Amino acid sequence: MNTILSRANTIFAFTLSVMAALTFCCFLTTAMNDHLSPIKIDVNKIIVKNVQDFSTTREKNDLGFITFDLQADLQHLFNWNMKQLFLYLTAEYTSPNNKLNQVVLWDKIIRRGENARLDYRSLHSKYYFFDDGKGLRGNQNVTLTLSWNVIPNAGTLPRISGVGSKTFQFPDEYTPGNARI
Repeated sequence: MNTILSRANTIFAFTLSVMAALTFCCFLTTAMNDHLSPIKIDVNKIIVKNVQDFSTTREKNDLGFITFDLQADLQHLFNWNMKQLFLYLTAEYTSPNNKLNQVVLWDKIIRRGENARLDYRSLHSKYYFFDDGKGLRGNQNVTLTLSWNVIPNAGTLPRISGVGSKTFQFPDEYTPGNARI
C-alpha cells in the first residue's frame, strides 16, 4: 500500500511536471516575436586625450569623451512575458594593437511599465572610453550601436542589435588637458 509520503511525492512530481509544461507553453506564445526596433544616434562632441591609466600599466593611453543624442521607441517590444530590457551602447573600432575593440559606453535597464521611449540629448558616456594604447587619436572608423537583452519571465535571453548605428572619427590631435568636456 502507498504511504502518505509516497502519495505526497507523486502529487508534488505531477504538479511540477504540469507547471513545467505550462511554462513551456507560455514561452512558445512569445518565442517568434520580432524584437527589432529602429534607433537614431548622433554624436555631438568628440574629444580625445592622452592620460595616464592608473588601473593597469600606468602608461599613457588614449581616453575618449563623447556626448551623444539617442532616440528610440521600444514600447512595442514589451509583452506579457517580458520583465525588462537591458540596453547598452557600444563603440566598436580597430586599432594597431587589436583587430576588434568593443567598449560599452552607456547602459540602462527599462522595466515593464516604465517609459520605453528614449529621447536623450547631449548624454555623456557612463563608462570610461579607454584604449589600451594610442588607438583613438585620428581613428576614422568608430561605430556606435545600441543593443539590448530581452529578459523574459520564461524563455531564452536574446541579444538584439538595434536597426541603425552611427560612425564617427576622433580628432587627429589631442585635446589640451584643461579643455572642458
